[in-house]
Amino acid sequence: MVTATKAVLAGGPAEVTEGPVVTGLDDKVKVPFASGYEHFAHNGEFLMVEGESRPVFRWCGRTKIAE
Repeated sequence: MVTATKAVLAGGPAEVTEGPVVTGLDDKVKVPFASGYEHFAHNGEFLMVEGESRPVFRWCGRTKIAE
């Protein structure tokens, strides 16, 4: 289990750089971008950032916003 921590995003569009705050590692992270959502999933990887171990969520797909 992870307490609230900022995630590191890897892959996906270069413009999507800001990782969201996550409280768990089982769910995908959905980040709004352009006319859709970029999806990221945790695969067990962590990265040290500013002295803190942060979960890495890798890009795994994109969906369009429903109209």
